[in-house]
Amino acid sequence: MNRSEEPSPSTVQPMSFTPMIAPEIYARHPDFHLLSIVVRNAEVGVPQAPALADAIAAAEQAALGDDAQRDAHLAAWAEAYRAFGANANRTPCSAAALLKRIRKDGSLPRISPLVDAYNAVSLLYGVPVGGEDLDHYQGLPRLLIATGAEPFDTVQQGEPVTEHPEPGEVVWCDDAGVTCRRWNWRQGRRTMVTAASRSLWLVLEALEPMPSERLRAAGAQLSGVIEALCPDAQIEIAGLNTSTPA
Repeated sequence: MNRSEEPSPSTVQPMSFTPMIAPEIYARHPDFHLLSIVVRNAEVGVPQAPALADAIAAAEQAALGDDAQRDAHLAAWAEAYRAFGANANRTPCSAAALLKRIRKDGSLPRISPLVDAYNAVSLLYGVPVGGEDLDHYQGLPRLLIATGAEPFDTVQQGEPVTEHPEPGEVVWCDDAGVTCRRWNWRQGRRTMVTAASRSLWLVLEALEPMPSERLRAAGAQLSGVIEALCPDAQIEIAGLNTSTPA
């Protein structure tokens, strides 16, 4: 495994796949910062890696207890959702949705080793984590304010359908359309990570209540679990909290 040096989130490190953030996002949320992780050759060679089991166990235990840092961060995301007109109770950020589900079911839903890894880290740190299959991505990721015309491929009642975001909604998109609606609520079908995915982009997104050190710790743990699962993977990590025009 070849992992780049972990960066300070105040800088942008050269990457093979760099997200672009619209200036309007930082105008509304100047405290927004993210950690971007690119994983190449992500073939799971050790699916039962102890690092994954440990992360899941820690996440499940943490989810059932009190965590002031986590709760403050999720509250900030709920406020950010309300700022662009979303109902944060009905459509919460991905980390809040995971927390709600695990408190109902008692355990983290198992999907695949790589998805389980970033879900566990999301729960453990209270940070939204998204995963995309780079082999199905077109162009670079852009976080922007939707016009409402952008296509979003999803599934309704088991059938593929194309939806559109609400005008003014914060979305991630690529050259082909929206890849994640309502900032980090629901991922599209086209770029979702599956057991067959070999090139991944993972994004950890934070607002001001989450210190940069905690965000870096989350990224480091996620990278470590991926390394344990995929011994031959190449991993790049970069932080971003300055506007890169989308």
